[in-house]
Amino acid sequence: MFFKLFLAFTLIPVAEIYLIIKLGGFLGAFNTVAIIILTGFAGATLARMQGLETMLRVRQSLQQGLVPAEEMVDALLIFIAGIVLLTPGFITDVAGLLLLFTPSRFYIKRFLRRKFDQWNKDGRIQYHNFP
Repeated sequence: MFFKLFLAFTLIPVAEIYLIIKLGGFLGAFNTVAIIILTGFAGATLARMQGLETMLRVRQSLQQGLVPAEEMVDALLIFIAGIVLLTPGFITDVAGLLLLFTPSRFYIKRFLRRKFDQWNKDGRIQYHNFP
């Protein structure tokens, strides 16, 4: 696990810097910085809108007496998308936007559900109901 985190915290920033330098040489420094700022602003706006919409669905579920499990997963993924979009770079912006768009988030949630079920089946995680 440590090795995966080490790679994530070293390779992703190096790839981001490389891509920014390459695009900066092609588009120019001003245009590259402008694109990074615009994607950050657009991402923050989308995250805010999606987050508010999700919180309204959580409230509706709670008012109906339903457990808002699906909505809470959406809220977590939207929160992660917001954090990733605040990180300057093109790779992280694409990852954040994929987490924000509902169709791609559906497939990400399905993947996470399969992983969770597999971990549960393998005994890697355990959960207990509270009395």
